[in-house]
Amino acid sequence: MIKAGILGYGNLGRGVEAAIARNEDMTLAAVYTRRDPGNLKINTPGVPVKSAEALEGGEEDIDVLIICGGSATDLPAMTPKYAALYNVVDSFDTHANIPQHFANVDTAAAAAGRLGLISCGWDPGMFSLNRLYAASVLPGGEAYTFWGRGVSQGHSDAIRRIEGVVDARQYTVPVPDAVARVRAGENPELTTREKHTRECYVVAAEGADKARIEQEIKTMPNYFSDYDTTVTFITAEEMKEKHSGLPHGGSVIYTGETGQKGMKHVIEYSLKLDSNPEFTGSVLAAYARAVVRLNAEGRTGGVTVFDIAPAYLSPLSGEELRAHCL
Repeated sequence: MIKAGILGYGNLGRGVEAAIARNEDMTLAAVYTRRDPGNLKINTPGVPVKSAEALEGGEEDIDVLIICGGSATDLPAMTPKYAALYNVVDSFDTHANIPQHFANVDTAAAAAGRLGLISCGWDPGMFSLNRLYAASVLPGGEAYTFWGRGVSQGHSDAIRRIEGVVDARQYTVPVPDAVARVRAGENPELTTREKHTRECYVVAAEGADKARIEQEIKTMPNYFSDYDTTVTFITAEEMKEKHSGLPHGGSVIYTGETGQKGMKHVIEYSLKLDSNPEFTGSVLAAYARAVVRLNAEGRTGGVTVFDIAPAYLSPLSGEELRAHCL
């Protein structure tokens, strides 16, 4: 039985909790929080809620710590810190900063004899794998990734970090013409701005400078500055009524050719998700299993989804996989 700990109990933490409950070889050992543990009620009966400070000594009885913080400020500090104490998994999704984040986690985990998996989820994560598989099968082709229409947890979190913002939802929306051209095999050259737009719904604090908030959102590097972004201020009641769900999805579309005659091929992998955090949590749980198994075999340092063979994700034995999945 794999004993997992969850650090952070927001939407993603609850998604991981739900995923662990569906995996018979995993158990939730504890939830760790930066809030007052006495005020936090979780959905799993009998599981202790502890202060994040309990993790500091590296003595908690867990096989893996799944870190459910935000990519903007939490994970760059948290994951290297706890990778020096436990096997860890995170969902860091600021693509431009992945190399540096990986280096930090790799250094910490290797020194401690632990294993740290970063950037795990559906993108980066499952979509990353499909881009790699397609490019390996059809070298020289072109990969296109479209996200949405759906709520981005990381981008919504980044908006909520802005002074004067009470709540926020950010929807990523593919540009329909761009998707159609790719599926038709045109191989268009598309800028970031031509592929997606971003829609932001924001609840501002009373008296907050809305013009400043809008400017900070639209100029935020790595999140909004490269996109056509709309910011709409709404009430808390409107947010609850119209934007309480967290759907998402998207597609990886890869086009390439084979042979001297240039036979064309299109590979597409798509997701339609009722709940972004619950699906992401399910991916994290599967990879947490793999991290525990690999560390038991002696693997240490930093890893990504590229480094983990699919069989490590499944609770089934190799014999069962060959008989039923291959």
